[in-house]
Amino acid sequence: MNHPENSILIIFGASGDLTKRKLIPALYSLEVQNLLPNNFFVFGASRTELSDTEFRDNMADALNEFSKDEDLSKKDQFLKRLYYQSVQANDSSSYKPLINRLEKLENEKEMKSNLIFYLSTPPSLYDVIPDDLAKVKLNDESNGWKRLIIEKPFGYDYESAKKLNEKLSKNWNENQIYRIDHYLGKETVQNLLVTRFSNGIFEPLWNRNFVHHVEITSAEDIGVEKRGGYYDNSGALRDMVQNHLLQMVGLIAMEPPSSMDSNSIRNEIVKVFQSLSKFKDDDIAKNVIRGQYLESKIKGKKVKGYREEEGVDPNSKTETFAALKFYIENWRWGGVPFYIRTGKRLPTRVTEAVIHFKPTPHSLFSQENECDSCNQLIIRIQPDEGILLKFGMKLPGAGFNVKNVNMDFHYADLSVQRIPTAYERLLLDAMNGDSTLFARVDAVMNAWSFLNPVLEAWKNDHTIPVYGYPAGTWGPESADDLIEEKNMTWRYPCKNLAEDGIYCEL
Repeated sequence: MNHPENSILIIFGASGDLTKRKLIPALYSLEVQNLLPNNFFVFGASRTELSDTEFRDNMADALNEFSKDEDLSKKDQFLKRLYYQSVQANDSSSYKPLINRLEKLENEKEMKSNLIFYLSTPPSLYDVIPDDLAKVKLNDESNGWKRLIIEKPFGYDYESAKKLNEKLSKNWNENQIYRIDHYLGKETVQNLLVTRFSNGIFEPLWNRNFVHHVEITSAEDIGVEKRGGYYDNSGALRDMVQNHLLQMVGLIAMEPPSSMDSNSIRNEIVKVFQSLSKFKDDDIAKNVIRGQYLESKIKGKKVKGYREEEGVDPNSKTETFAALKFYIENWRWGGVPFYIRTGKRLPTRVTEAVIHFKPTPHSLFSQENECDSCNQLIIRIQPDEGILLKFGMKLPGAGFNVKNVNMDFHYADLSVQRIPTAYERLLLDAMNGDSTLFARVDAVMNAWSFLNPVLEAWKNDHTIPVYGYPAGTWGPESADDLIEEKNMTWRYPCKNLAEDGIYCEL
């Protein structure tokens, strides 16, 4: 990791959960690793009236509760970097005290005005705050760079994303805007690039000649918790597919970049999104499945159905499960189906990508079914992060009976290596001006363009069903029909990377 320039991070929405649970613990981890510059400071900014001392006390409690670092010996040193200023996000005149304090600190420390603005706020403020910052010249780079980090969701659909970008681009250049997707900060997601492009055995096979299909699963075992009001206006397609999972598709399917710089990598991801086969109206009901979890018992404990959750419309059609089948129309992937599924209240929490290779052209050995001769490369994002390769081996004894076995690597085996959290990596990259792992506007717009027909169909075509599935199961049975070939279905992953099966230990 590079050592960044001196800078100040201003977190809007600093009294919220994200700051306490993720941002401050991530920054403290960078402190412990001596990766923060000498003159690096954080200003919390929100409507709440707090003194610097009160804010530091709150963040000290957050570190005690949420920090992943056992070493808290640098906590007092880190807390001295923190300041707080009350700001009314939609009132540019209230920014004056913040500006005065920033200028005073910069003068005291003889720093350039290198500023990062982190919008940890409701999406309704994503265009308001940047506009207010521009009104008070806090986007001016004449005395230091200015960067804007925006949390997802970037828009609600294609049109809203387009309008948001138009508003931002009036005062901010694209190279100043960092659209954060914490999935891209995960070490195992980045390892997709290394697995592909540093190993000569994989890249020659990474195409339609050898790959039968690609499958991505992102499952959660929890429901919507206390976020029912938010989630009911979002749903699985917007919350997970449009950003996290399509970004994983981009990394899996992209062409080798000319170099490992930000623009080269993001150019190739955009080309994948431009090649996604667009859904036609009559395809959507067949190739996109949506579902909602129903009341059920998990380990003997009754859990609510989605429509009984707090803040959810009793007649809601918002999906808590989505599964898609689609194609990438280019020479590398022509004819290879890609399958994505994500959902809440599934049997376990797991995210992984599976490359299913084609079976041997002529089966010579005794196996239970044709699918047993299909090699699989499984890239596990969470939990039990690692990589697993499934291949056939002869069972001991007479004859040539074959069984699939696993060859696996677990990140946990690297006992001397520390795996950074996603926000550690992304915050440090933003400080260094490295936008590789942040979504570029053309990628965001192409992703919305791909999914917009689905959103429109779900909104306007009331004949498209919302399938129910009991909480604790792998979603609607109709999702299994997406994979039409005989003896082939989804992989049913367990917490342990090397185990799979419908009945996993929760």
